[in-house]
Amino acid sequence: MGFYIGFKDIIDIFLVALILYETFRLLHRSGMTNLFWGLFLFVFAWFMVSYVFQLELTGALFDRIISVGAIAILIIFQDPIRMFFSRLGSRFNVQVFQRYFKNSQNHSAGENEVIQVVMACKKMSKTHTGALIVITREQDLNDYQKTGERLDAVISERLIQQIFFKNTPLHDGAMFICAGKISTAACILPVSQRQDIPQNYGLRHRAALGITERTDALAIVVSEETGLISVADNDKIQTVKIDELSRILSSVM
Repeated sequence: MGFYIGFKDIIDIFLVALILYETFRLLHRSGMTNLFWGLFLFVFAWFMVSYVFQLELTGALFDRIISVGAIAILIIFQDPIRMFFSRLGSRFNVQVFQRYFKNSQNHSAGENEVIQVVMACKKMSKTHTGALIVITREQDLNDYQKTGERLDAVISERLIQQIFFKNTPLHDGAMFICAGKISTAACILPVSQRQDIPQNYGLRHRAALGITERTDALAIVVSEETGLISVADNDKIQTVKIDELSRILSSVM
């Protein structure tokens, strides 16, 4: 009997590979790569025992462990799983299509907002004023914004500088820009647990990576030690110059 792979088999293999890849990315962002390989080896052993060698007693034992283990994984890792599906759903958010229907007035307002943020970051960079600014996209980040103080203020260069001035009560934490306004300040963000982050990156950089690992937001960091400006997006962070920051924000805001 020959070995035949049909079109449905190719689709099946592709879907399994896609699920494994997305699961690996999810656990890797949460610093749990070893857990992925442990689960993969366990599932592989279960498949070999139950379907290849057809050991009924051992297979039944594996089946019980799989059924209980799936529930345990959902309970233990409910936050990463919830964030994964939230990010997946945000890709198909209807708001994405609204970008193509903005009028010229909205574009002008967006350009002014970009200028205000860029000029504030430029001046804070010169004075080594530490700052962490989160710019939302389609995904709802209300859970994180609830941890801070609500402002709902117009985006202003002076206001941003005032918020992050070291002697003000709102300087410690993240500021959120949402729907063209400074929505909240002094917010608490999740910190990335990745081990490959450069040692010269501080807590603000780890928080910027943490929020971009879990959501579709973009984060700007001004280093208090070096004055360098960094941008975190899609769980990656890089140091940028002012013109690069302006270009990135123009595409986001």
